[in-house]
Amino acid sequence: MTLPAPRPGLMEITPYKGGESSAEGVARILKLSSNENPLGASPRAIAAIRAAAEEAHRYPDGGASRLRDAIAARYDLPKDGLICGNGSDELLSLLVHAYCKAGDEIVYSEHGFLMYALAAMANDVTPVKAPETELTADVDALLAAVTPKTRIVFLANPNNPTGSYLAESEVRRLREGLPDGVLLVIDAAYAEYVSRNDYEPGAALVAERDDTVMTRTFSKIHGLAALRLGWLYGPPGVVDVLHRVRGPFNVNAIAQAAGIAALADEAWLDKARAHNDYWLPELTAALTAIGLTVPPSVGNFLLLRFPGGADQAAAANAFLTKRGVLIRGMAAYGLAESLRATIGSDEENRILIDMLTEFMAGQAADG
Repeated sequence: MTLPAPRPGLMEITPYKGGESSAEGVARILKLSSNENPLGASPRAIAAIRAAAEEAHRYPDGGASRLRDAIAARYDLPKDGLICGNGSDELLSLLVHAYCKAGDEIVYSEHGFLMYALAAMANDVTPVKAPETELTADVDALLAAVTPKTRIVFLANPNNPTGSYLAESEVRRLREGLPDGVLLVIDAAYAEYVSRNDYEPGAALVAERDDTVMTRTFSKIHGLAALRLGWLYGPPGVVDVLHRVRGPFNVNAIAQAAGIAALADEAWLDKARAHNDYWLPELTAALTAIGLTVPPSVGNFLLLRFPGGADQAAAANAFLTKRGVLIRGMAAYGLAESLRATIGSDEENRILIDMLTEFMAGQAADG
């Protein structure tokens, strides 16, 4: 028998690997590797999940109509500009599939989300990185990377894993500088955590144009990562195209029910945001004090840069993993000297500080 051959180029893709969730020989795990909400999902969402499970034998609403109603009401958006997906990852991939052909290019910032490049390569599209300035997307560099082959520019705002963001004025400058026919995709997965006055997640720009979309997710502040639920706001014409290429039941019924309930629980979102607002500066200060460089972050995570470079970062990761504290290596993002840590629970954050303090002290003694 002859093994069927995949499309050319597919075997060059390194599969996306999420944050680690287990460590050999360790009973208790503190998982700070995937930017999850340490408080979990809203109690209302959990109740909705349990209730929806009773109807697990029924097909879901293929158009996620009630969920789109809830999103439209919550964010004051037109329903015909909304589409839901199996996580925002699915929607990002569908955009490449729908708007790019083999040989085209997509552009994204140097340390942007890995899924942009993976979605491109899966469709025989070339991913092009634009240099960043101080770990922040550079509008001029993004524009300079655009060629006649460019079909999509992806902008993670805020960006994972750097935690940086672009002000609304800079995002508008990017859009105005792009050629006609190039789609701007604003990935605002962490928008709910940002409290800066000059930040706007992208909805205002989408409302004004036919060539810009915004993606969002329920995986982060809503605490529904296990259910894979995301949404996109865009011009009706773009949404119509995506409805034509998505799967007929791409969002399961349990996820839809949980999303509706999560949107209604404002108090839970306020609690999650307040927890993050407290610990983001606390962790930044504590980890800076022990010798790490911690760039400013507006998300629910921190990038930790080690003065000893990639070897020291790898040693720190191994040290933490052995003790059941899981954070994430950043070599795949071109940041081998760095690790990324989620803002965890009160206890998890204190343990992380203690463990890294012990590690850095040991490094100083050995040095």
